Amino acid sequence: MDPVDTTEPTLTDTDPDTDGSLPVTVRSRLRHVDHGVLVDTRALERVRARFDADQAHLLGTFLAGAQSPATLRAYRADWTSFCAWCLTEGRTSLPADPTDVAVYLAVCARTRNVDDTDWALAPATLERRAAAIAAVHGAHGLDSPTRAEVVRMTLRGIRRTRRRRPRRKAPVVLSTLEGLLRVRPEEGNPGGVARRRDALLLLTGFAGALRRSELAALSFDDLTLTLDPVTGAPTLVVALHTTKTDQEGRKNQQVALPQGRHRATCCVCALADWSRLLELRRDRGDHALRAHLSALEGAPDPTAHSCTELTRLSLADGSGRPLLPSVDRHGRVGERPMSPRAVGDLVKRYAERAGLDPADFGGHSLRAGFATQAALSGAGDREIMRQGRWTNPATVHDYIRTANPLDDNAVTRLGL
Repeated sequence: MDPVDTTEPTLTDTDPDTDGSLPVTVRSRLRHVDHGVLVDTRALERVRARFDADQAHLLGTFLAGAQSPATLRAYRADWTSFCAWCLTEGRTSLPADPTDVAVYLAVCARTRNVDDTDWALAPATLERRAAAIAAVHGAHGLDSPTRAEVVRMTLRGIRRTRRRRPRRKAPVVLSTLEGLLRVRPEEGNPGGVARRRDALLLLTGFAGALRRSELAALSFDDLTLTLDPVTGAPTLVVALHTTKTDQEGRKNQQVALPQGRHRATCCVCALADWSRLLELRRDRGDHALRAHLSALEGAPDPTAHSCTELTRLSLADGSGRPLLPSVDRHGRVGERPMSPRAVGDLVKRYAERAGLDPADFGGHSLRAGFATQAALSGAGDREIMRQGRWTNPATVHDYIRTANPLDDNAVTRLGL
C-alpha cells in the first residue's frame, strides 16, 4: 500500500459561507465538518485493511485492460482517503451520497500543505479523486455519485477559484540534450555501462517524443532495424504497444528513428553501442564486460558512426529483454526494466549535473523538447503530430508558442 501522509496541516481561515463558488448545500454542510482530509493513522489502517480484503481484487478486475497500473495505484490511494474521511465524519462511502462527495471535495480543496505555503491538492488531483470514487462505484454495479449536479458544480467552482496555469516542465532542446550527454559518467569501468544506457535513453526519448512510461516499457523485441530506401542508412522503428492515449494498443503506434547527422547524437549508434555491451555480457559474462570497459578508460569518444555495422538485433530474441534495464553504481545490469519514475529522476539528475535547476526538468522534458526543437527547426504541425502521436493541433501550437513566441506574430510588424 502506498504511504499516505497523515499529518494535519495548518488550515487557512476559510469561511464556507462566503465562498460563493460552491453550491449552497455544500457551503451549509461545510460548517459542520469537524475533520480535514488528512486523518489519523488508525483510521487509515482500518480503511486499508478493508480495501485489501474486500475491494482491491474487484476494482483491479474492473479496471484491467482499461487503465494503467499507475492509475490503479492512484485510485487505490484516492479511495482510501475518501473512505477514511467518511469514517471520521460518520458518513457512508459505498454507496456514497452525492452531497457527501461534494463536501469531501470541498474540504480537500481548502486544505493547505504542512508549511501553509500553498494548497495541498491541485484541482486536477481532486478531479482524479472524483474519478476514483466513480470507478469503485462502477466496480460494484452502483450509480456514480459524481454524476450528480451538486458534485459537478462543486468541481466547477473549485476550478474557477483555483484557476492557475499548469507548470510545464522545461523542454530539453538540442543544445540542452548535448549538455546532458556531456555530463554522463566517464568511459571505463563501471561508468561505461550507465554511459551507454543513458545515451540511448536520452536520445530515444528525445527523437521519438516518448513519454517516460513508454521508454520504461520498451524491450528489444519492440525494435525493428530497417534501411532508409533513399540513403541506405540504418533506421530504427520502435513499436509502442500501449500508450497513455492507447491503453489497449489498438492503434499499433510506432515511431521511426533515423541515423543522426552526428555520431554523438545518433539514436541508432547509441543502440549499437548499448547492444554490443549487452551481447558481450550475455556471451562471456560480467567479468568480460568489466575487462572490456577497463581497457577503454581514458579513450576519446569515437567520431565515426557505429550504426553502419549494426545489421541485426540479436537481443530481440522473443524473451522480452528490457531495452533500458536498471544499472547500479557498480555497473551491474539488472534484469528488470527501469520504472517510469526512474526515467524522470534520471533526466533531473543529468540536468543538475549540467548546472540546470532539476525542478524544471523531468521525464516529459524529452517529449516536450522534441516538439519545441522541431518547431524551432521549421517542422510543420503535421510532421510534429505524426512523430509525437498528437491528435490535437492546439497541443502542438502550445509548444510552438513556447519555442518562439514571436513566430507568426503581428507584434513584429508594428514598426516599434
